[in-house]
Amino acid sequence: MGLFDMIRGEFVDIIEWLDDTRTTLAWRFPRYDNEIKNGAELIVREGQQAVFVYRGALADKFGPGHYTLTTENMPIMSTLQGWRHGFNSPFRSEVYFINTRPVTDLRWGTPQPVTVRDPDFRMVQIRANGTANVRVTDIEVFLRQMIGTNGEVDADVLSEQLRGNVTLAFSDMVLASGLGAIDLQGRQVELSDKLREFVGQRLSGFGIGVEGVTMSISLPEEIQQAMTRGVARGVEAGGFMNNVDLNRYQQMQAADAMLAAAQNPGGGMGAAMQAGMGVVLGGQMAGAMQGSYAQPQQQQQPAPQQAPPPMPGQQQFHFDNAGQAAGPFPIDQLRQYVSAGQLTRDTNVWAEGMAGWAPASTVPALQTLFAAPPPLPGTPPPLPPQ
Repeated sequence: MGLFDMIRGEFVDIIEWLDDTRTTLAWRFPRYDNEIKNGAELIVREGQQAVFVYRGALADKFGPGHYTLTTENMPIMSTLQGWRHGFNSPFRSEVYFINTRPVTDLRWGTPQPVTVRDPDFRMVQIRANGTANVRVTDIEVFLRQMIGTNGEVDADVLSEQLRGNVTLAFSDMVLASGLGAIDLQGRQVELSDKLREFVGQRLSGFGIGVEGVTMSISLPEEIQQAMTRGVARGVEAGGFMNNVDLNRYQQMQAADAMLAAAQNPGGGMGAAMQAGMGVVLGGQMAGAMQGSYAQPQQQQQPAPQQAPPPMPGQQQFHFDNAGQAAGPFPIDQLRQYVSAGQLTRDTNVWAEGMAGWAPASTVPALQTLFAAPPPLPGTPPPLPPQ
């Protein structure tokens, strides 16, 4: 121990905390076996509270101000130490300074995705992250639960508690809201207040109050693609239509692939074929859009050349369209792709119940698509080979 420490250890005249970090929540005045004497000066600045702890028991608390420590302003300590006629200098006590200012921008995030039941996409796994503003609200609980025997508690320790509890609070909030993934993302600002209530309930047991929470919800990439492409065509001003699903998205993807193939000069299609494909796809898209939009005051015109839905139990096939799986389509609908040249005898196809992809000509149910037409009436039969 140096000379300065020996002199300081004899008596403590001024007890104060100069903090310029704004991230330290609690700090214990270093005692070094020093003792507090009658008449010592205690300085508590704005945004601080000082507490005296004697043998593990919380004694007197002091808010912002300048104090001269005497028996009169330390009633609890006087009772604990049996000071009836004033205390004899010196005495020993732990002194903690508590930061009561808000600690801002504490970051949190869900380490694992949270599963949400969505009316459009069935079960969706979402993630969330954001920030929180907190402050110490119950010094006695905070002293017991967070400080213990530590000499200092900073924001990093609080961040660990925050991240663990905010993840559980987010799951509770999502379950209580009953909203799907799309609605959750669209109402993030409103739900941030709900999340603050859930987080506050969990952190109140540590003497911590939550003053604000920001939240950003992330959807899976495939859901974002569905929103911006095919499935987004079923969005009204108020949100997703209930009858939009992944089957619709797959059909939209197949239609986009067909249009891309028709517009490819190397694909073997001429301008007339492109126009024909546009008419067919226009009818299919019109039928899909008619089921997605609600227009109670407008008369819907029947979509041209709209194919009826497949009969129950009718077998449907996928086929390889320029390296992408198109379908499923019933056999009658496959005829237009045969006519367009997109489905040939050698094109790989697959249907439910097949062991794997196989050329279309080897599938008995599709052989009629490639059968040669019978000769016209009056046409002489071909000569037998010589």
